[in-house]
Order: sequence, then structure tokens, then C-alpha cells
Amino acid sequence: MNEIDDYDEKNSLVTREYSKEQVWDFVSAPELHPMKVTVNVAKPGTAPGSVFVAPYTIYGATMIGQTGALIMDQKGNPIWFKPLCSKYIQNTDFRVQSYHGYPVLTMWQGTISGTQSSEPDLPAGDPEPGAYYNILDQHYNIIKQISARNGFTSDLHEFTITKRNTALFTAIKQVPADLTSYGGPKDGYFDDYSIQEVDLETGRLLFFWNALSHINPADSFLPASSASESNNIWDCYHLNSIDEGSDNSLLISMRNMWAIYKLNKETGDIIWQLGGKQSDFTISPDAAFSWQHDARYRSDNRISMFNDACCASPTSPPQCQSHGLILELDFCNRTACAVREYFHDPALYVPSQGNVQKLPNGNQFIGWGQEPYLSEYAEEGNTITEPWLNFLYDVRFPNENISYRAFKNRWIGLPSVPPSIAVVRSYDMTEVFASWNGSTETAAWQLLSGPSPYCLSIQVESIPRTGFETKICLPCDGPYYQVNALDSCGFIIGTSKLVKLMD
Repeated sequence: MNEIDDYDEKNSLVTREYSKEQVWDFVSAPELHPMKVTVNVAKPGTAPGSVFVAPYTIYGATMIGQTGALIMDQKGNPIWFKPLCSKYIQNTDFRVQSYHGYPVLTMWQGTISGTQSSEPDLPAGDPEPGAYYNILDQHYNIIKQISARNGFTSDLHEFTITKRNTALFTAIKQVPADLTSYGGPKDGYFDDYSIQEVDLETGRLLFFWNALSHINPADSFLPASSASESNNIWDCYHLNSIDEGSDNSLLISMRNMWAIYKLNKETGDIIWQLGGKQSDFTISPDAAFSWQHDARYRSDNRISMFNDACCASPTSPPQCQSHGLILELDFCNRTACAVREYFHDPALYVPSQGNVQKLPNGNQFIGWGQEPYLSEYAEEGNTITEPWLNFLYDVRFPNENISYRAFKNRWIGLPSVPPSIAVVRSYDMTEVFASWNGSTETAAWQLLSGPSPYCLSIQVESIPRTGFETKICLPCDGPYYQVNALDSCGFIIGTSKLVKLMD
């Protein structure tokens, strides 16, 4: 017989600091308060899968719900939520990857500069010291925790598990320098970004490349004078994505350079530069980009990115509406043109963050970074004048909640903890609440009750699961209650603790 918990209905009441319309509250999981989202657009043709976000907000904005890692279904119902202990701690880049052939969850965890103070000690968007990466298995257990090497801080922008089962990620370090020749302070610092690859089994550093050794800071579009606003640190590069090519190359994006680079991984040399002050390509007007994020290989001659085109510098007005962008590169003539664009309806101007994910059916999934939206489009995309075309799915977060990136992935979650149960007496009825944080296989619930722990009988054979938490009503009985989670075939896959409803 399972352990018995005495359950007083008073324990089901939690302090509600947020509007019920904006935050989920669960009787059976009173410690969880994820944000509620609004589904604005839901048309046929979306790809199957769950939505992965990591909500947080900037300093001065009210955080709605808890920060943490959140998996939702396409209706916005939570599937799994792992809250963090403070709104000043964040997760980023939360998604599904593969490790030794098994699906895993990965995420960065730490504090992002600019979220905890009006006068941050580092440039906005930098990771504070002490950050790290987590890898979780299908049971939501942490199986690996990784940190950057060589005195660098684990950076929030990229963490990729390679086909070699190694970790490839960005990291950052402040390097003292006289910045007067660039227009900055004498006692200044460069924000030097590195790319590191670590053996996940041994922790050995396999690859190291740093921007300051290869790229001229003078090419930055963020003036060195901006260092005076962040402890004399100049964020001249702001490396925000890495993608591996089949030819042992790396495709990287540097927001403050307005440029994307292809690197030779063996030598560290730059093969070509797209955009910025030293572009090797002539870029057509429809392909122009700035302050961009998330550069990805799409084929031998196509790349995608999220074109923020906006506001990362106080002296830089929006170049155009932010949008997803796929470019085709002509290596013979050294030209770049746009082949697909993905605009939001209504228009968005995104100061930072964002991503474009290609889904298995060809659709494009876009996280809008510092604007509280995520969207899905048919592959053909749309135009700035007809943004409703191929616009299949759109979600808005509450208030000023944001997520660095957003993803849609297939995921099977098999929690190692048992389902949760709560019981409340209401007039002549008993309400039983059942949930199982992270279970993707629960299709229905079975309810048992009885006068003693040793005399339970089935009261409800099977009631379909409804969202994260299912409420089951029955005439007063008990006082002992228990629920079984059932899969789509009706088999029991999990059993809650036995609870006793106190008078």
C-alpha cells in the first residue's frame, strides 16, 4: 500500500499573487504557477509537437507567473513546468536534443544581466558568473551539468549536442583593454566571446575559438562609448548562435557586427563574412539584415536567421520590421538574396533575441524574442504587405513576459515521480484533482476510494484527461482516495499517493 498523506482542504488554497486570467493555479500542484498564454491564431496545417519556452522578463517589468522551463500543448495547456526559485534566475534555449541516440531536454540556467537591476554590472544580455547548462533525460532527471572552461562564463545564447555527443556552446569573458582608440574609456574591457566544445563524458575541452583573436572590434555597430553604461565593458561582438556544417565549418552570428561568419573549424580562420562592414557578399535590399540572431544552415547555399533589424543601440532606429528570413547565397557572384520572409501580423519591432526553426513538415516556427509572441508559418512565407499569408499559428504571452527562443518539438515525457492528487469537499460532493507534471502519455484517470487504506474500490473507471489538471466529482465517500494514470490503451502507468480527507 502506498504512503498515506493526510489532506486538509485548507491546504489546497494557495496565495494568489497574479490574476487568474494570466497564471495557472493547480489544486494538485500548488507550487506551480506557469504563465497562461493566449492563442490568437490556430489554423489547419500546423506541425505536430509540443511548444518549448522559458519565460522571464526584463528589469522593471512585472513577471507574470514563475520563471523556468515550460512545455505546452498547442492549446496553451502546460505539459511540464520546472519553476525557478527567483524571478532573477532564468532558463534559455530550452529544447529537445539527442544524446547517445536518446531524446533529452537541454537548457542554460543562470541570471541574465539587465533582469535584476536598473544599473547592471555587465552589458544587457550577458550571463552573470555561475551560469551552467543542464541536460535532462525523459524522466526529467538532470544527467549532465556543464560549465564553460578557461575562465569564461557559460553563455545563454547557444548549447548544442553534436552528432559526436559533445557539447558545443558560447561563452564570454571580460578582457581588460584601453578602448580610447575605439572611442571608449581608457580603463575598459572587451566582452570577448568564445566557442567551446567539451567532451560530455570526460569534461575535456576539445575546441576553443575566441572572437577577439579573429575579428576586429572596430567593425562593431555598437559604439565603444556604450561601455560607459555597463562598467566600461564594450559588447562589441555579441555572438548569439553557432551551427555546424557538414564540411567541418561553423556558421556563427554576431549581432553587434550585423554579420554572419563561416569559420574553418580546423584553422579558426574566417572563410567568408556575410553582412557587416567587411561583407564578402553584395546583399540585395530584401536580404538586408541587422542586429540578427539564430543563423542556421538550410542547404549548401541557403541560410536562415531571425532579423531583429531593430533597436539594439539607442542611436540606431529600426531598419525595418523584424522577421524571419531565408537567404540564398551565390558563391560565384558573391551575392545574397531573400527567398523566404516571415512577418508577424501585426508588425513587430524586436530589440533583441528571437529564432527561426524549420519543422519536419517544412513549416517555420518563430520565437519573437523580446516581443511576447511565438508563431508558425507554412514554408512559403509571406510579405510585409500581406503578413496574414501562410500565418498558421500565433501565441501571445501575458504582459511583458518573453522567451529568448521558442521551439516546437516532439517529446515523450515519463516522470520519475508519481502523479499528484488533491481532494476537496464541496457541499455534498467531493472534488478530486489529478495531475502528473511532465507526463505526455496520460490519456485518462481512474479514481479509487474507500473507508480504509485496505478497502479501496474503483469509483470512476476512466475519465479523460483534461489539460494539465483533471477534476473528478463524485458523491461524498472516502475518506481515502487515490488515482491511477491510464495510457491510451487503458493500462495503468502511474499511481498517486493515497490521501485521506480530514474532517
